[in-house]
Amino acid sequence: MISLKNSIVCITGASSGIGEACARAFAREGAALLLSARRKERVDRLAKALQEEFHVRTHTMFLDVRDRTAVDAAINGLPQEWRSIQVLVNNAGLARGLSKVHEGLVQDWEEMIDTNVKGLLYVSRAIIPGMVQRKSGHVINISSIAAHQVYPNGNVYCASKFAVRALTEGLKMDLLGTGVRVCAVSPGLVETEFSLVRFHGDGQRAAKVYESMKPLLGEDIADIVVFCAMRPPHVDISEVIVMPTDQASVHHVHRG
Repeated sequence: MISLKNSIVCITGASSGIGEACARAFAREGAALLLSARRKERVDRLAKALQEEFHVRTHTMFLDVRDRTAVDAAINGLPQEWRSIQVLVNNAGLARGLSKVHEGLVQDWEEMIDTNVKGLLYVSRAIIPGMVQRKSGHVINISSIAAHQVYPNGNVYCASKFAVRALTEGLKMDLLGTGVRVCAVSPGLVETEFSLVRFHGDGQRAAKVYESMKPLLGEDIADIVVFCAMRPPHVDISEVIVMPTDQASVHHVHRG
């Protein structure tokens, strides 16, 4: 097990859900937190709270990972003391809509592909060269059970997560021999703002996703992410698939 104390951990989409939970979990280990999100005020509040509770260094960025120019500017413009990023958690991602392809909204498709696939690529391209140069680092991609199983009307979201799975595997090959580790954490049902975002703010419809079952929490995923990051340097956990006890697959959920 390695210590994360003072290691710089960059988390995208850190303002809520799994990203926020990861920030808290890494803060408990004494890591320095580089937190990015589109909701800058929210991530600033989180950073301040973590400073006060865990006495860790934090730095925040307003960042829309879909904007390649902004990603490059943000990473290249980091203060010198924040440039040696040891752990990158590619967490920013979302689902939009739940429709058949021939009835889907193109805008929803573009937002999912631009965030889940291209955004992950833009951030990775900006940060990984530094890891390769230092011969050390860890990229942890937050994927999904939807990277393994397609469900009705989940077409484009599932395709975006299948892409994350392929990119994770390809990246592991690309970085072989560099000392940089690559991992994917693929959760099943996690109760966050995910469904609220998918259904464009329809809280009643979002609540039904988790109705009469006990889903995972963001903290459950964060514990796994930190566990992966703390393995000895010669150990690379390639992928973790984790689901609530009440879920056996994307098609099988027990509701009491």
